Amino acid sequence: MKIRPATPNDVSLIFSFIQKKAEFDRNIGAFAGELQVSEEKIHKTLFGAIPFSYVLFAEASESEVGFALYGFRYSSFAGQPSIWLDDLYVDEQMRSQGAGTALMKRLAEIARENDCTHLAWNADARNIRGLNFYHRLGAEITHQQDNRCFLRWIPGCRREKSLKFEA
Repeated sequence: MKIRPATPNDVSLIFSFIQKKAEFDRNIGAFAGELQVSEEKIHKTLFGAIPFSYVLFAEASESEVGFALYGFRYSSFAGQPSIWLDDLYVDEQMRSQGAGTALMKRLAEIARENDCTHLAWNADARNIRGLNFYHRLGAEITHQQDNRCFLRWIPGCRREKSLKFEA
């Protein structure tokens, strides 16, 4: 599994992964709206003078099979950044084959390279498979609002308890 950063030539590929992620979320009941993103917006906001987020791709056999879209946040109290993971998606036929783990490991490296305090994101409580994956990494649910679980991961820290998430 190879991880690579997105380039401006990947705008349509990024758009297609956002569409696939939205469809996944629709299928579990986590998203009912309409996408407002476009290739033009992606190009302007990810590859303009100030990139507002970044994208990594997981590749297997020269084909992109997953992506992570993330950005940095800054804490004035800590005086350090953290990473906000907005999207993590792996094509269904490639799940449980290392793409998600490879993407998260690369994000952990980026966090260390930038002296980040942690990575954070949210996931739907109905995504049991995803929550179990995050738990195996060592991520913890910091709180939950309805079906929205807020997660935090400090790479290198493992949880002592073994906990499975159940529907």
